[in-house]
Amino acid sequence: MKSPSGWLHSGFAKGLVLLFVGAAIVAQAQVYTPLYNYGTNTGDPLNPTPFSQMTQGRDGRIYSTTAFGGAHSGGAAYAITTSGSLTVINSFGAYPAATAPWSGLTLGTDGFFYGTTTGGGAHISGTAFKLSDTGVYTNLWDFTGNTDQGVPEAPLVLGADGSMYGTSDGVYSGQYGTAFKISSKGKLTTLHPFKFTDGAVPYGLILGLDGNFYGVTRLGDSNQLNLGSIIKMTKAGKITVLHAFGGTANNDGSLPIGGIVQANDGVIYGTTYGGGTKNWGTVFKISPTGKDYVVLHNFDRTVDINDGIQPLGGLALGTDGNVYGTTGGGGKQNDGALFRVTPAGAYSTVYSFCPASGCKDGFFPQTGMVQHTNGKFYGATESGGETVNGGEFFSLDMGLGPFVNLVSVWGKVGSTIEVLGQGFTGTTSVKLGGTAASFNVVSDTYLTATVPAGSSGVVTVATPAGTLTSSRKFFVTPLITSFTPTSGPVGTHVVISGKGLIQATKVAFGSKSATFTVNSDTQVTATVPSGAVTNKISITTPGGKASSTAKFTVTP
Repeated sequence: MKSPSGWLHSGFAKGLVLLFVGAAIVAQAQVYTPLYNYGTNTGDPLNPTPFSQMTQGRDGRIYSTTAFGGAHSGGAAYAITTSGSLTVINSFGAYPAATAPWSGLTLGTDGFFYGTTTGGGAHISGTAFKLSDTGVYTNLWDFTGNTDQGVPEAPLVLGADGSMYGTSDGVYSGQYGTAFKISSKGKLTTLHPFKFTDGAVPYGLILGLDGNFYGVTRLGDSNQLNLGSIIKMTKAGKITVLHAFGGTANNDGSLPIGGIVQANDGVIYGTTYGGGTKNWGTVFKISPTGKDYVVLHNFDRTVDINDGIQPLGGLALGTDGNVYGTTGGGGKQNDGALFRVTPAGAYSTVYSFCPASGCKDGFFPQTGMVQHTNGKFYGATESGGETVNGGEFFSLDMGLGPFVNLVSVWGKVGSTIEVLGQGFTGTTSVKLGGTAASFNVVSDTYLTATVPAGSSGVVTVATPAGTLTSSRKFFVTPLITSFTPTSGPVGTHVVISGKGLIQATKVAFGSKSATFTVNSDTQVTATVPSGAVTNKISITTPGGKASSTAKFTVTP
């Protein structure tokens, strides 16, 4: 068993970007700062790769992994401050130990960081693990290389249920990778084996605003061109292909290697490594239904020498509503660039990297950036740096202000949510959707709050320095616990009990919508509609859809 995406790894991909010469308008209001040269100290992480997702921790530091370096040369997990002070928290070993953690790290609601390795483990097909912020390592799963495929490269994503969801790359018996979920206890469930026509070699997932997962596959597609797809997946693993790439034939792009993001209006943004008008890649947007696919930018250095080419890392959604990304090639010196694209498609190169020996800023930025709650973006180059050719950790200041980030954007009334930020000491109030919530300031960079009734919306935190607002909305998930009466004819008034119901937008008996009155957050009264038959009752709110366990019986 092997990964069909192996050709994309480091050296070959880095060589590809030098073969091409890639349109941009140079932006002026930005500050790039190199902060740490990977490899400066013995046992350091080395050469961050496209899939090494960076994640902000409860302590305000940024956490990630590299597949190279570390004390045992099998990769490393590390934490780094926003000023560039790096601490290795775990070094991965040589075979058969878990090795090559390509995925980066994802913060769970339990405070642990979750990730995967592409090698090592009991079956030499990779592992899934969790790490504490002090480096306590727990192995969760050893991939077998059989039905669970193995070789998981992409970052994990936190689901609304608290489980981690991810993808594997391996090829086994007519399968071309899988989508899976894994619990904090190490129970792995394969949700979907890819069959090529619905995509092959999937790259990670994001949790959408509608509760479904969205992602890309780097290869495979329904039109048999083997150029990749954009997919939607239900939490049960049902796949819908939203878009199959056509490459240079229709200039929509091909090989979507990097991760996607979803804006607060639901629009999904992503990049392709190839395709477009010059076959140097694209930036695109698409609706969650698969309609309105639009190429926002074709990478093309023949039009503007500052333009990047062939993006490998994923996009970051800025608090200004724009998307930010990296290209391993292109830029003024053809050593990589950082870029910004507006929702309308206005593109600008915000930084071009320096190729000179000893140039402090590094080059080949193949890892996607992350926006810290201080407002700045942070990222890494694969190569270069002031003294060691191990890559450079950097910040990009676009003049955006501080905000707060939510570890999870879903929760039930009465549950606890986690908020990341800075300056929390002395906080006087926390509101969810404008509703005051009880809260606990754990540290200057981390607090928790209890979800009140009717609180779907942005989260605000009033600190001594001012009020901070969340970059994403929080959604209260509805719950139906009972209804009475349990039977009756059309026109019967049914009292539905539960939690998180005050923002109800729809009540239905089966497929038939009903008129209703919201009595409180725990009670809704609905009228059995004409045409209804015996079926379950559902209530839809901004936080999702809840269905009753039992069916309401419609009598003559």
